[in-house]
Amino acid sequence: MTKHDKIGQALKAGQAVILPTETVYGLFARALDKEAVAKLYALKGRPKEKALNLNVASLADIYTYSTHQPPYLKRLVDHFLPGPLTIILPANDQVPVWVNAGLATVGFRMPSHPKTLAYIKDFGPLVGPSANLSGHSSGRQYEAIQQAFQQPLLGLADDAFLTGQDSTIVDLSGEKAKILRQGSITQADLQAAIPELRFED
Repeated sequence: MTKHDKIGQALKAGQAVILPTETVYGLFARALDKEAVAKLYALKGRPKEKALNLNVASLADIYTYSTHQPPYLKRLVDHFLPGPLTIILPANDQVPVWVNAGLATVGFRMPSHPKTLAYIKDFGPLVGPSANLSGHSSGRQYEAIQQAFQQPLLGLADDAFLTGQDSTIVDLSGEKAKILRQGSITQADLQAAIPELRFED
């Protein structure tokens, strides 16, 4: 069995695995598997009220788990995804409460690492918070992450692919957009691609 197959088997079995995005490493598990997500929260020491994003592989997936999508969503996704952008939209009733902590919204990520994207396509949607213990800095070095968790985790090492900069988070759930976290994609970048995108002052 190849390493690729082992990672896939681990995801199917409800385990968490370490995979590269394009920013930092993520700790990934199947989002619709309640026990797998609970294990991931415990592994990270992450507070249960802290919601997780859905890692998806297509625009269709975003429509499956959201509602009240803006008319420019396809152009936004085509321009920036896969890539270092998290999009927050109103959640629909397909989003499990254990993913978004019962919030009215849910975040979507589509990381650009080709192998990680392939796992999302095959086994997703996946949750994939940064691969670090809660309260610690996001992980860029695979071996250091393995040591931090103090237990063997399956994963894919590709330190050279990562920028180390977190994704930009843009909230599109209100009348006007809000940038909740600034990453490499700026408000000016977003407005240049989508001129009708309006941000809160």
